[in-house]
Amino acid sequence: MVSWFEIAFEILGIVFEGDPSKEPMKIRWKKKDKRSVMPLAKIVDLPDDARAWVFGSDRTLDASKSDALLNEVDLFLSQWKAHGAPLTVGRDWRFGRFLMVAVDQSTAGASGCSIDGLFRTLKGLESRLGASLVTSGLIFFRDANGAIQSVDREEFTSLGAEGKITTETQVFDPTVTTLGEWRARFELTVADSWHSKLLEKSQPA
Repeated sequence: MVSWFEIAFEILGIVFEGDPSKEPMKIRWKKKDKRSVMPLAKIVDLPDDARAWVFGSDRTLDASKSDALLNEVDLFLSQWKAHGAPLTVGRDWRFGRFLMVAVDQSTAGASGCSIDGLFRTLKGLESRLGASLVTSGLIFFRDANGAIQSVDREEFTSLGAEGKITTETQVFDPTVTTLGEWRARFELTVADSWHSKLLEKSQPA
């Protein structure tokens, strides 16, 4: 049966070493985890001018893979710092495809090195997830059935020439750079997006 003083020693982080029947026991303190963990901010609490980064997966992640991704991302973000200062950061996950990370730069801004760390973390998860999250140049859109697809720019233009993508097609814009843009115009029609320029290329001169 565990005594009250054993519980107290555990709480205080005191460890006894040695065999009390043979020699006086030594006392040491448990080593504490030096990593500073900060709770993530709720996206709804972050301002529109918070800096945002969007990462699109080249395939839809199921619930288990989404959970695996978010567990690793949350662990990284809870310890994310820039020049030693913790960041006020939150994240969003949409449609099993899009990860958005936002930093309130009024408290501390993300540095180049800290952003590189985020990219490396996501890149390191790709083999485990069977999907790429940091592939650049992909165009994301909803097909006629509403499913999200991703293609390169050349194929997007070809689909436009075939009439499979029109100005009414819903597209996603991972180039948004603020939380306000993520909220207001991440998903919109081709007609209202820079994607319309890609369709212009598919039209005969």
